[in-house]
Amino acid sequence: MAITKGIRELVREANEHIETVSFDNARGSLKDENTQFVDLRDIRELWREGTIPGALHVPRGMIEFWVDPESPYHKPVFASDNKFLLFCASGWRSALATKALVDMGMTNVAHIEGGFTAWSKNGGPLEPVAKK
Repeated sequence: MAITKGIRELVREANEHIETVSFDNARGSLKDENTQFVDLRDIRELWREGTIPGALHVPRGMIEFWVDPESPYHKPVFASDNKFLLFCASGWRSALATKALVDMGMTNVAHIEGGFTAWSKNGGPLEPVAKK
């Protein structure tokens, strides 16, 4: 069976329907108590590279379940009125996750352009993540 739509097209389409935040704007939100950064990367990426200070780690495969109040996996943090800034390594997984949350009805969600790679290359603060 042939793939009729590749990942690049899915990400491009997602980006047409979601809010994307630049590194500068994201960094400016770092100390905003009404903004929650959400790291979607695999835990091994966090162990290897660290994360944005204060970021909540949510495995990409669980975000829809953690957001939905009807899900047995719901996390109360997502019931707040905070702005949620999602990121992954390069902005592909976070674009798709942000689009899924928008499709679920969230209006207080965006993702960081270029993801963690752009954050670290631009000198954004980092914190290590210890193996548990």
